[in-house]
Amino acid sequence: MKTHRENIREIITLVNTIEGLYDLGAKWRGVKANTLYLLYAIADEKIHTQKSLQKDWLFPRTTLNTIIKECQANGYISLKPITGAKRELQISLTPAGLDFANQILEPIHVAEEKAIEMTLNECSDQFIKDLQIFTANLKSSFDHSEIH
Repeated sequence: MKTHRENIREIITLVNTIEGLYDLGAKWRGVKANTLYLLYAIADEKIHTQKSLQKDWLFPRTTLNTIIKECQANGYISLKPITGAKRELQISLTPAGLDFANQILEPIHVAEEKAIEMTLNECSDQFIKDLQIFTANLKSSFDHSEIH
């Protein structure tokens, strides 16, 4: 039986491998990894702000500022004021940005779909629920620790 430390180390190794695969995917598609992550985050066409992206995706503020400025300069995103919110802007893909995001993300989504289909054929979707529980518990533990 593995110790908690061994299990955690294995999870961290797997998470880093997954992140590395997305970084490679970005490189293969000719974009920076952080650009890929931003496009991924906002391509769902829901309302996003810099604050929500920092909270939900844990983007560092300065990194996010840089990526947003680059994408805006390239005509991929627009920033619009939100009624009733001071200094908070909605971050949206422009039509050109949506085309660009689809071009970048489509092969990644195909690979994801294939991987999740193979995974769910081997085990139930319980593993996703388990990962969500672990992630929430880890976030809570970090929030209530002396880490920050």
